Amino acid sequence: MTASGPPVLVTGLPRSGTSWAGRMLAAGGRLVYVNEPLNPQRPPGRSPGVLDASVTHRFQYICPDDETPWLEAFSATVALRYGWLAELRGNRRPGDLARMAKYGTAFGVGRVTGRRALLDDPFALLSAAWFAGRLGCRVIVLVRDPVSFVASWRRLGWTVDFGELLSQPLLLRDHPCVEGLSPVAGSEDRVLKAAALWKVARQVTGDVAARTPGVRVVRYEDLCAAPLDGFRDLYAWCDLPWTERAARRVAAACTASRSCTGAFAWTGLSRTAFRPMDSRLAPAAWGLSPADTARVEALTTSE
Repeated sequence: MTASGPPVLVTGLPRSGTSWAGRMLAAGGRLVYVNEPLNPQRPPGRSPGVLDASVTHRFQYICPDDETPWLEAFSATVALRYGWLAELRGNRRPGDLARMAKYGTAFGVGRVTGRRALLDDPFALLSAAWFAGRLGCRVIVLVRDPVSFVASWRRLGWTVDFGELLSQPLLLRDHPCVEGLSPVAGSEDRVLKAAALWKVARQVTGDVAARTPGVRVVRYEDLCAAPLDGFRDLYAWCDLPWTERAARRVAAACTASRSCTGAFAWTGLSRTAFRPMDSRLAPAAWGLSPADTARVEALTTSE
């Protein structure tokens, strides 16, 4: 059965709610959820059955001038054509076989039943225009408040090597604002670097959304505050039916009360994947002092 409607890409900087939004869009049963094919770590990335191309950078930049082998590889991914032989050649551990069975089955069933691919991938953020223009994706870019974003990264101890962005000439050509990361590339100040990354990503996102049909920017905080209304609107924009099943699952996942502190609890294998929560509690910026909060606000609003 042929899928009716475009594939969907949910992107945004890591810790901006992409896995949550992706799972909620998939809750209606019309999409096959594909987790971070452009992540350079295995897992979840470097799975040739899902994406038969070698990822060389975090935030890999893909554009029409340099789309080989990306166009062929992603065309297979969004068509839900799983590469069994390629995946078998890349398997190294028993867990790889489990992932192969999971994705291979999901792709096969999805293709037979006419489902569409949903890519949840923060690392596709800088290539959003390519996904919309060349693959026909409906692209949803989640943007989180910078203070909450930086607080989340600091709580997890995350940072980023700006060399992976600055070493991509076509990215610098198409988005000169990325060059603004050069002065802080060697800094050990994680708050400074996270704020700089947020600001550049927001500039790129604004530029892409202004000139690219099929790209929509959504504020994470707005979606958290009114998840049923927000996801109903996104379902319509993605040409997905807002069914009773979808509404019930989104309500159960986004308004769940928990006995833990805050909206999130670390459960399962991943510290960052989606788990049921009360999304209305999610926007809080835990862990940043008033001084750091003021500093992030100044860094992300300055020219």
